[in-house]
Amino acid sequence: MSKKTLYLECYSGISGDMTVAALLDLGADKEVLLKGLESLPVDGFEIKMGRVSKRGIDAFNFDVILKDGHHHHHHEKEQDHEHHHSYEHRNIEDIFNIIDAGDLTEEAKKLSGKIFNIAAWAEAKAHGIEVEKVHFHEVGAIDSIVDIIATAICLDNLEIEEVIVSELFEGNGYVKCQHGLMPVPVPAVVNILQESKLTVRLTENRGEMITPTGAAIAAAIVTTRNLPESYTIEKVGIGAGKKDFKNANILRAYLIERTPKNSFHRV
Repeated sequence: MSKKTLYLECYSGISGDMTVAALLDLGADKEVLLKGLESLPVDGFEIKMGRVSKRGIDAFNFDVILKDGHHHHHHEKEQDHEHHHSYEHRNIEDIFNIIDAGDLTEEAKKLSGKIFNIAAWAEAKAHGIEVEKVHFHEVGAIDSIVDIIATAICLDNLEIEEVIVSELFEGNGYVKCQHGLMPVPVPAVVNILQESKLTVRLTENRGEMITPTGAAIAAAIVTTRNLPESYTIEKVGIGAGKKDFKNANILRAYLIERTPKNSFHRV
């Protein structure tokens, strides 16, 4: 097969867990993923996977459950941003050591590092500190480590060479976090949007649809801006988000093949 092209349709924003779920639904190898995650020198989490319905649409769900029973993604619901304090904070150096120690392919390691660099830079700029001083709580502790490395493992596993990212749809208002109330899109996301020139479209939804991890992933993996005028869909994967908006909170990932010019099939 020619090189594979991935199209991410971010009509309900993008987060780390939605990306992993969509890639698994596309056919990324679950065994390879779990083996990679188990090899990391990080404990205190387990993975739950399964199918869920989002507004009547069948989707795949990837959940990182922290050992004290919290679903980490609750921290994206407004009221719950607090319980992160119980986790040790890690800086970028610690994260790179974790990635290096993992039993991952070179490609997966490189991509994980690239995503984390973008996330750390964006947080540093948001808070006016040096990158080395960024503590991963927001972009955080265990959950982002797992979401980011899992994304890299799955992309590598699917042998994707070209990535097209749609407009990123975002909500509005404020979200509670470590530092108090943050405007949506949160400052780290704004920094990534500015630097990467990813396009954003605001919706009437209240709340955060693009997480810093999701934005960092999109910025790290995008290789081209433009969807071909015509293409065939080879496969589709649907990743569930953890929120409920009036539109289904899903991320669709397509493997597409460009249609050569002038090759219209007569039916």
